[in-house]
Amino acid sequence: MDRFVICGGRPLAGTVTAARAKNSVLPILAACILTDEPCAVEDVPELEDVSTMTRLLRSMGVTVTRSGRSITVEASRPVKTEAPYDIVRKMRASYYVLGPLVSRFGMARVSLPGGCAIGARPVDLHLKGISALGARVSLEHGYIDARAKRLAGTTVVLAGTKGPSVGATINTMLAAVLARGRTIIKCAAAEPEVADVARFLRRMGAEIDGAGTPEISISGVAKLRGVRYRPIPDRIEVGTLAAAAVVTGGCVTISNCRPGHLAAPLEVLRQTGARVETSRTSITVAAPRRPKPFNIATAPYPGFPTDLQAQFMTLASVASGTSVITENIFEARFMHAMELERMGAQISLKGNTAVVTGVERLSAAQVMASDLRASAALVLAGLACRGQTEILRIYHLDRGYERLETKLNRLGAKIERVRT
Repeated sequence: MDRFVICGGRPLAGTVTAARAKNSVLPILAACILTDEPCAVEDVPELEDVSTMTRLLRSMGVTVTRSGRSITVEASRPVKTEAPYDIVRKMRASYYVLGPLVSRFGMARVSLPGGCAIGARPVDLHLKGISALGARVSLEHGYIDARAKRLAGTTVVLAGTKGPSVGATINTMLAAVLARGRTIIKCAAAEPEVADVARFLRRMGAEIDGAGTPEISISGVAKLRGVRYRPIPDRIEVGTLAAAAVVTGGCVTISNCRPGHLAAPLEVLRQTGARVETSRTSITVAAPRRPKPFNIATAPYPGFPTDLQAQFMTLASVASGTSVITENIFEARFMHAMELERMGAQISLKGNTAVVTGVERLSAAQVMASDLRASAALVLAGLACRGQTEILRIYHLDRGYERLETKLNRLGAKIERVRT
């Protein structure tokens, strides 16, 4: 397995370009099977999760070709309606094929999903949406089997115990676009990625209103067409790079981003004393001499994103006081805390709350990544301390960040990828 060796203590400086959003690209690739015409998704980052999704589509008989940074998907020949465990177990987002398969072909057999080990993430809301549209759903031998002659529009409430579900909202939307009649999704997730997938579907000819709000209205159509589409920038990568600027005491401009998608994280950075300047498509973050402490509680959009909680815990670890971080989305998303403690962080965990007392400087150590965002948090920690930090199991990082070490090295970091 590859690992990172980081020589820290170097302030980051310069300009870096953010990639397109992984959490948009994956459902958009799945949505391409809603039509028999070719769809081209442009400026797609080279991520392990993208490779997994393309492998899944190919295993189903879908033609997938990549040319440079563009991926073309054509589901014109007979499509297998099964998503096998061997692929789905590697990535939870594989589950996005469920809605399109049932909607277009009337059947789907999809393995229960895998992905990061960050607590229970049940698929009950996905199944609730599909079932409400008229699919007969059963669970057998670790597979979801869903069947319907043609889905029919209805009103479905997707309220979950931890708030709206992005995945269930998108999957229900993907199923409803070809359903007969009108579908209303109440308690829908409002994340920018949901609105982005809806824009892609509208380009294909779908009739969708309200995406990006808690209520989405969809009028089913008989057929969708092929299109070319460029997804939105990745707000989580942007937030990670912005936090890296503050952690290292640097000044970084991030281009190809949408600052409006990061209102909550940018406000927290301002609370640390960082200078944050935005334009229509860029963010510049200049760090204070030492960040001030802060309090955050993760919440559905437009609240503070759970996908940035780990990175901001690293930031809290070097702040000049005590910060409180409350994780309201995933119950097991503090596994990075133990690894940060190996580097000298002072973190006290109680239930879903972490109390972090900042230290002046972290200490280099060998650490192990447990999931995608924890990997990014450990990279930031390695940048923040003097000495040599070694991060194991960085395959997690490669699932969602495109050559992060290359981008950081261009800003003045010293990160070596060691292949074993």
